[in-house]
Amino acid sequence: MAIKEVRRYLRERGFEDRVTEFDVSSATVALAAEALGVPGERIAKTLAFRVGEGAVLVVAAGDRRIDNSKFKAAFGTKAKMLTPEETVELVGHAVGGVCPFAVREGCRVFLDESLRRFDVVYPAAGSSNSAVRLTVEELSFLTGDPAWVDVCKAPA
Repeated sequence: MAIKEVRRYLRERGFEDRVTEFDVSSATVALAAEALGVPGERIAKTLAFRVGEGAVLVVAAGDRRIDNSKFKAAFGTKAKMLTPEETVELVGHAVGGVCPFAVREGCRVFLDESLRRFDVVYPAAGSSNSAVRLTVEELSFLTGDPAWVDVCKAPA
């Protein structure tokens, strides 16, 4: 189960106490926001894409959507989301609980600029009923200080 791997990953770095598991689903931005009692934009959603033969994760604010032209400029290819099966295979987490921690080797993580406007965000923790409370700086640290990208657009 991916949440066990994520808990171990976070425990090794001193952050396991930040994980919350819910009795309800947190598989979407709206459900996670409701379970946590926070605005949806503070949910750090992790989106999984195919780039070349591998997977790329983009962690973005819950109120943002991928801008296809920005994505293509950043990654040199059209934004093509992984299927649920590919996500498990290439990332190691099931859709609804995809997070940027404890991912398969070769899966690259990027943080979107849309997160920088917040002090605290809530990514999933490897299951469809979990989240972890982190500052944006902690999120960056825990994901290996990845590159920041600007591949999202604000809501209309």
